Amino acid sequence: MTDEASRNGIRAVGTYAPRHRLESSEIEDAWGSVQAAGVGEKAVPGADEDALTLGWEAATNALRADGVDADAVGFLAFATTTPPVEEEDVSVRLGSTLGVPSDARHDVYEGSTRAGTRALAAAFDADLPEGSVALVVAADCPQGEPASAEDQAAGAGAAAFVVVPDGPGVAVARGSHVRPSPGTRFRERGSEDVQGLGVTTYDRAAFRETLAGAVDDLDDGAFTEEGDVDVDAAAVQAPDGALPYRAASALGVDNDAVQCVATVHDVGDTGAASALLGLAEAMDDPEVERVLVAGYGSGAGADAFVVRTGGAVPAALAVDREDAVEVSYAEYLRLRDEVVEGPPDGGGAYVSVPSWRRTLPQRHRLVAGRCEACGALAFPPEGACVDCGALAGYEDVQLPGTGTVEAATSISQGGAPPEFAVQQQRGGDFDVVVVAFDAPEGDETVSAPAQATDAPAGAADVGDDVTAAIRRIYTQEGVTRYGFKVRPAGVR
Repeated sequence: MTDEASRNGIRAVGTYAPRHRLESSEIEDAWGSVQAAGVGEKAVPGADEDALTLGWEAATNALRADGVDADAVGFLAFATTTPPVEEEDVSVRLGSTLGVPSDARHDVYEGSTRAGTRALAAAFDADLPEGSVALVVAADCPQGEPASAEDQAAGAGAAAFVVVPDGPGVAVARGSHVRPSPGTRFRERGSEDVQGLGVTTYDRAAFRETLAGAVDDLDDGAFTEEGDVDVDAAAVQAPDGALPYRAASALGVDNDAVQCVATVHDVGDTGAASALLGLAEAMDDPEVERVLVAGYGSGAGADAFVVRTGGAVPAALAVDREDAVEVSYAEYLRLRDEVVEGPPDGGGAYVSVPSWRRTLPQRHRLVAGRCEACGALAFPPEGACVDCGALAGYEDVQLPGTGTVEAATSISQGGAPPEFAVQQQRGGDFDVVVVAFDAPEGDETVSAPAQATDAPAGAADVGDDVTAAIRRIYTQEGVTRYGFKVRPAGVR
C-alpha cells in the first residue's frame, strides 16, 4: 500500500439530515439529565422519512453535485443499520426511486455501523463498466428506549459519494481490525431499539482499541516520523459526541482534527453514515488534503482509510439547514411513533402491491407519457388520451420534478383516508395540492395531485413553486409504499 490503495476515487459528495431538530435541553427537561455526551441537538426524521428516503436525498444531492444522471450508475452500494424492513434488498427500491438501471450491480450492507465504510471499500475496489460510476449511499436513523443514552444520542442523516476511476478522492492507505467485544451496542431481532450493556470502561476500551488496531494496520506511509497519522482531519465514528475525542490520541490524531469535520454535535449519532458524513465535510474543505476515515461497528470491527482529497470536490451538503425546525420532546415522541394508535379500519386509498408495482415509474420517477397520436402529455400515461381520445399508446417522458401549485387544501385529523391516519397522528395536519409539473422543455405542463411535505399545513398556496421528493406514502399489508411528494422550491 505504498501508492494508491484503491482502484477508484471519489468525484462528488452529497449529504442530508432531516429538518426537525431536538435540542438536548428538551431531553434534560423531560428526563432531568442528558446521557448523550457532546450532542447539542439531534436531527429527527419526519413522519414520512426513513433510511431509504434519507438515502435518496443524499444520493440525489451527490448526483446533482457531480452533474451525472442516475442512469450512469453501474454499481449502487447502500449501507444502513435501520432498513425499513428486516428482510428485503432495499438497495433495489432505492435504485428504483433514483432511476438506477436495473442491470447495475445493487449491493446492500447492513447489521453494523461499520456498514458505511464497508460499502465505500467495495466502491473503491469495484471494476466499473466503461463510462459508469459507483454510487455509495449510507443512511441511518437509529433509536433506543427513550430514557437511554443510545436514544438520547440517536440522530439521523445520510452521505453519498460518486466514485469513478481516477477520481481525485483516493484511498492511499487502508487498514482493518477486529476485536471480539460483544454487548457494546446491539439490536435484538424484532426490536427497533439499539441498546448496550452500559459498562462504560468496557465500551470505551472496545471502541478505542478496535479503531486503533485498524489505524495500526495502515501502511507505514500513512504516518509522520513521530508516529501520528499524516492527515489534516479525522472523520471518526461517533456513537456520541465524546467517544471520538477519547479515542483521538490512540488513533494518532488530535482533537482539532476530529472536531473540524464532526457532525455528531449537531445531528447526533448517524450510525452507518457517521464517519462518512465527516468524510463528506472534509471533501468539501479545500484546506483538507488528507483525511483519516475511521468506521467502527460493535462486536467489534473497524476500518480505516487515509483519503487524499485532491482538493475540494463538487459537493451538495444539506446537514446544517437554514429551514431547521425545533421540536419539543412531546413532538419528538409523536414523530418516532411512540404515542400514536395504529391505522383505523378501512381502505379509502387502497392500491394492491401488484398495481402499485405497475406504476413505479410514475410514483418513483415522475415518468409521464406523450400521446403517440397527438403529442399531448399525460400523467399517468394510461388509457385513452384525454386530448384526442386515441388509444395509440404513450412515449415515456421523464419530468424534471419541478412545478407550480394550481390548487391546495389542508387535511386535518379525521379528514384523511385511513391509510394516512398514522402519518397525520405523527406529523400533524398536512396539505394536499394539485401541481402543474413542468415538461422537460418548452412551456408545456401536466397536472397531478400530491401531498406536500417539509412545510407546515396551510403553507401551500396557488402559484407556489415546488419540487418533487421521495417519501413514505403509507404502509399496508406490511409493505411500505414510497412515492413522490412535493415541497417548497429551494428546500433540499
